[in-house]
Amino acid sequence: MVDPAIRTEGLSKYYGSVRALSDLSLEIPQGEVFGFLGPNGAGKTTTIRLLLGLIRPSAGMAEIFGLDCQKRAVDVHKRITYVPGEAGLWPSLTGEETLHLLGRVHGKIDENYRNQLVKRFDLDVTRKIRTYSRGNRQKVILISALMSRPDVMILDEPTSGLDPIMEHEFRDCVDEARERGQTIFLSSHILSEVEALCDRVGILREGRLIEIGTLEHMRHFSALQLEISFAGEVPDLSSAPGVSVVKSGGQNVSLQLSGPVKPLLEVLSRYEVNRLTSREPSLEELFLSLYGEGGQSDETGAGADG
Repeated sequence: MVDPAIRTEGLSKYYGSVRALSDLSLEIPQGEVFGFLGPNGAGKTTTIRLLLGLIRPSAGMAEIFGLDCQKRAVDVHKRITYVPGEAGLWPSLTGEETLHLLGRVHGKIDENYRNQLVKRFDLDVTRKIRTYSRGNRQKVILISALMSRPDVMILDEPTSGLDPIMEHEFRDCVDEARERGQTIFLSSHILSEVEALCDRVGILREGRLIEIGTLEHMRHFSALQLEISFAGEVPDLSSAPGVSVVKSGGQNVSLQLSGPVKPLLEVLSRYEVNRLTSREPSLEELFLSLYGEGGQSDETGAGADG
């Protein structure tokens, strides 16, 4: 049986009375792009630090390819790369020197692929790091992570500072990595990015994993969105169960439907409908349905920063 790329069981981290992460159990197979979501303080960064072996768990365990992230950290790091939202780089080195140094630290790189990535991300590697914008510094970190073709990439806000064109290039690189069988653990506040890239999504709240699954599986948490145009004035649709009107005026109505569609269609059959369009909820709408408009965890304190 093939070991999962990432596995945690009962993984927990406490800082005194602050629960940064509690009883996290995950299994991410090889070749999957997994999205990890939650507001600030939900436990995302704590989870990443535990996977990287940077902090010791209060309980439970984390493994990458069957290797304990604490006890076998050196062996684990030979198979992974990590991209933070913003990294401190050496200001006096050029981009080329920085990529060379990071490649030597990791131990193996695909030089041809590195050169391709430099062109794709439009990075001038002859300039010193101190002259780079935040976006260009982020390109250096992304290229250094991708060029070693690691078995697992752990990405924490990886497109921070990138413009939309480079964000699209990054998405292409992730798709290519998945096709090669690489595993990506992606934590991002850009929900459209997660929606476009991820096979499954896990959602944290106050240090606990509250939902996990494909987007299709999770769509039942939010209502179906419908736009309806009538030949006459908008009728009373309150007799249809699960309907809540969002906006109504003249001959048009926007509504949300929770539950089966059939009762609403039976009500609509009594009227002349010119147009009806529907769409599934986006990941952002799913997220807000679980968190509310504030989207902010109550967790505060040391370590509860991700």
